[in-house]
Amino acid sequence: MAFLKTHERTKERFSLLLLDLEEYYFEQHTAYHVTSSSKKERKIRGSFKVCSRSIIFDPEDLTEPILKVCYSHTYVCYFYHRLSVFQISAHVELWTLCCVCFSFFLHRASCLEKLGDQTAMIAANLQSRLARSSFDKNCFQNVAERPHMECAVEMVLPLVSNPGHVCITDENLYFQPLNGYPEHVIQIKLNRVRRIYKRRHGLRPLGLEVFCTENDFCSDIYLKFYNTADRDEIYYYIATFLENHMTEHTAESYMLQWQRGHLSNYQYLLHLNNLADRSCNDLSQYPVFPWVIADYTSSQLDLTNAATFRDLSKPVGALNRERLDRLLARYKGMPEPRFMYGSHYSSPGYVLFYLVRVAPEHMLCLQNGRYDHADRMFNSIGETWKNCLEGATDFKELIPEFYGNDCSFLENKLNLDLGRRQNGSLVGDVVPPPWASDASDFLQKHRTALESQYVSEHLHEWIDLVFGFKQRGSEAVAAHNVFHPLTYEGGIDCDSIEDPDERIAMLTQILEFGQTPTQLFSSPHPQRITPRFQNITRSSSNTSPSEDSSFEDLTEESRKLAWANMGNLTLVSSHKVHKDPRMLMFSKELKEFQRSMSFSNMALSSCLMLADGKTVACSSWDNNVYFYSIPYGRRQDTLMGHDDAVSKMCWFDERLYTASWDSTVKVWQCASDGSSSHKRSQFQLLAELEHDSGVNTIGLNPAGTLLVSGCKDGAVTIWDTSSYNTLQQVHCHTATIHHTAFSPDSRHVLSVGADSCMKVIDVQTGMVISSVKAEEEQSPGDLLLWDLLSNTVTKRIPAHSGAVTAMWMNDLCSTVITGGEDRQMIFWKLQS
Repeated sequence: MAFLKTHERTKERFSLLLLDLEEYYFEQHTAYHVTSSSKKERKIRGSFKVCSRSIIFDPEDLTEPILKVCYSHTYVCYFYHRLSVFQISAHVELWTLCCVCFSFFLHRASCLEKLGDQTAMIAANLQSRLARSSFDKNCFQNVAERPHMECAVEMVLPLVSNPGHVCITDENLYFQPLNGYPEHVIQIKLNRVRRIYKRRHGLRPLGLEVFCTENDFCSDIYLKFYNTADRDEIYYYIATFLENHMTEHTAESYMLQWQRGHLSNYQYLLHLNNLADRSCNDLSQYPVFPWVIADYTSSQLDLTNAATFRDLSKPVGALNRERLDRLLARYKGMPEPRFMYGSHYSSPGYVLFYLVRVAPEHMLCLQNGRYDHADRMFNSIGETWKNCLEGATDFKELIPEFYGNDCSFLENKLNLDLGRRQNGSLVGDVVPPPWASDASDFLQKHRTALESQYVSEHLHEWIDLVFGFKQRGSEAVAAHNVFHPLTYEGGIDCDSIEDPDERIAMLTQILEFGQTPTQLFSSPHPQRITPRFQNITRSSSNTSPSEDSSFEDLTEESRKLAWANMGNLTLVSSHKVHKDPRMLMFSKELKEFQRSMSFSNMALSSCLMLADGKTVACSSWDNNVYFYSIPYGRRQDTLMGHDDAVSKMCWFDERLYTASWDSTVKVWQCASDGSSSHKRSQFQLLAELEHDSGVNTIGLNPAGTLLVSGCKDGAVTIWDTSSYNTLQQVHCHTATIHHTAFSPDSRHVLSVGADSCMKVIDVQTGMVISSVKAEEEQSPGDLLLWDLLSNTVTKRIPAHSGAVTAMWMNDLCSTVITGGEDRQMIFWKLQS
């Protein structure tokens, strides 16, 4: 028998009682523990709990110890004796008889030699009890509720699996535990649900977690099903019921919000943890957060100095070069499957190392009723960081509590007897770094560091390691991020292990060792867009501000103001245009037609006003580019540049870019002599950019340093205009690309295709970070204002009687011109 004593305990004490991660909690009865001495008999009231590998007495008086009796050979005689001194309260003696008989059965299971046989016998009994019981429909909140589905499940809590029955109706989700703990029935109203996640539990797709608030750290219930089909059935029922009440977020949609500053670093990491199956109810997959500070010795914390911060591009195990060299040498001589780190960055032991002061029962559970040695406890933040840098087997990251508002996990408010260190000091509160006055001050400064400019600029590197493309494979080796394969999804298929003892041992090892998050990104994660008032880099901590001290200038601020009112477009004038391939010129001031010009008997594909304001260039399906002089009212020259139709042109700094269906983009240098004429002889071919299919559209970024091309095969290619090298090529559409454009800050490319999709591509990584599917390829004459964060249409503006085929907007986003199949050209003004 183990007497697990604490002076005070937290609200959820029961998980203290279970020493085995897979132990089940079957029954609970009110009982008295009877003790006698030479003077008098004493009765202690409490709960008598029957579990799969032990029986437990949990007294109501928190000053009394919890008693645990294991079903093992060592305790056989004592086990029978102890039953006689537990008086179980019941109205009929049958309750006592059933409890004792069931306990005898479980004791018999524990006497089996093989662990697999023990587990199989316990599981068979559990399934028998579940099959002989069902959800009590008298617990429905409303007699008119219509049940949809019922099945056996387990409610997952830290270190506890609580078997019972789940029932879902058209109004509520119910869970009824076999043991009546923590309530006879748990009810969740479906109209309160805000988020639901499928979970893997023990590397198997069996979990479902339900949240009733958008940003809560912990969920309302975590259920583990016995087969994936039942889990999916309930998931899709809830998702269908909630389709008008909730938005299903993806890693890419959260990434876009974070990039634009709509999510803090803390919020984004919580969302990624949720999407990657991390849950505070599962200690083997507890949310993981990074160490961000490397300075725990200075008296002041300098967040403007790069040396203050941890290198987020490396895992903890690679931060110390000397230790890394030893690990690499061992790795190279290791047989397959090779791994660099024998311990993980997150495991139940590491989580409880941090949380021992607020959840001592969990630590006692893992440590067989004892705390760890006092010198190995979480005594000091600085000491813990030092051990993570230098320890031979310590590579742990942090947990979300280090960036929260509750400092109780750093303080021994329960006055727990956690032991005495070798220097004679008692283990009490966690010692903060010199730059923090107390635990509360530490959390405040630590959260500030997480949201600092340096971390914001480098957090994507850590995300690549933990949730992204450097998580596994050759990229993980290059990043020195190689953990034991059993931590990865699909690394170990426990169901394929035939020997039950080996299978149970492997499952236990997975649960105790820790699990790598589900991989969310398979390509490099883009950097966050941050105002760069001071550029902090690791190479120099004293970098002076760049000339462009912020990515937002006054023009960008004007654009922001304009886009906030973009729904207020007002029609200024409209003009009927031609069917034949002529260029028409209208006066914006007079709002009337001025002149026309015919270049070819084939369609004109694009036109643009050159920088001198006196020349118009027009491209045609006849393979040519025509130049028209406005002052003289006549064609100046023709550039015969392609072997197929010219589809689009761009002009920047005396350079002409022409795209063609002949699968090329050509770059021409205009050797201007100072006059306004553009003669054929003045254009020199600088480069010819080859594509795999016809190029339908091109676009330049505002600085003219990047070119984007969109092809008929659905590929988007981003080019460097100084070297003409390909920076990114993304096959993101399934049909012809109609249009491409850079964002004003040149960090993103928007593409629109005949597959009715709009894609947002990160220029730095080539990752598609947002995808919007329109209801139809071209709306029936309406202008649609999209919110790319939520992928919804926020405004629909009636415009043309036929499909809109062309649109132009000025730099300040204050004037819009649209063209449509109705042969109308419409001028719009933005009303502030």
